[in-house]
Amino acid sequence: MKQPISVHLYSLSTVALWASGFVLTKVALPFFSANAIGLLRYIIASLVLLPLVLVKKLHPPALRDIPLFLLTGAMGFFLYMITFNKGLETLTSATSSILIATAPILTALLAVLLLKEHMKAICWIAVTIEFCGILVLMLWNGVFSIGTGVLWTMVASLLISSYNLLQRRLTRSYSPLQATAYSIFAGTILLLIFIPETVPLILHAPLSPLLAVIFMGIFPSAMGYVFWANALSRTKQTSTVTNYMFLTPFLSTLLGFLIILEVPDLSTITGGLIILCGLALFRLGEKATTQK
Repeated sequence: MKQPISVHLYSLSTVALWASGFVLTKVALPFFSANAIGLLRYIIASLVLLPLVLVKKLHPPALRDIPLFLLTGAMGFFLYMITFNKGLETLTSATSSILIATAPILTALLAVLLLKEHMKAICWIAVTIEFCGILVLMLWNGVFSIGTGVLWTMVASLLISSYNLLQRRLTRSYSPLQATAYSIFAGTILLLIFIPETVPLILHAPLSPLLAVIFMGIFPSAMGYVFWANALSRTKQTSTVTNYMFLTPFLSTLLGFLIILEVPDLSTITGGLIILCGLALFRLGEKATTQK
């Protein structure tokens, strides 16, 4: 199936913004708790999105859809932020992004099971190659031990996979901006329970982590999820969009080097190249399917 070029542009822009979130979270974590970062990111994201919703005079969600928005808010923002940030407390930004990159595999499997979607054999082979790239990144220096950070992050990966499917359902009835904004508003409301622990941290935090959180609220959170919803609403198949998440480890490693001087090793370079080869094969499989 041929995909609009906008699907790929929105998807690539999103993963680039999300990759910055891994690194900037590491910048903020020494001064903020995992819960506080989640709350601050989505208060800022909500403040960015609210004027857009008002200016465009978007209608509020239907009463019957409010439970679904609460569910997407819980999975994609409330619970995801907690588990994502808790994982980064003990993992490097590169390792965390590698584990989150398993989300396309989980999303594709959930889409096949729940939405009855189909992927061609060559696309499954591509996904397998990409996953092998992830294994190279994890196992290069020996057996990868499962710690609490890994468990937190794998739960986050499952949550974002579920969010992806729910967003596709919402974008059938709502614009990408509506689906994203109302889900973020719901998640922000749930995150407000962390206000008591967040306020004292703001008062004592230096400028650099505060700027990191502000950036994450505006770009990876607000704009990133609007781009993501646009991609999901335009695609013929969920896996086409979520497959781009395999690029996140490569991009976050690069940004980690540029921002916090995390030096990529040979395993990162090798695994990243394997992931990119898998992505190229996936695109080739899509084109072959279109030509039939």
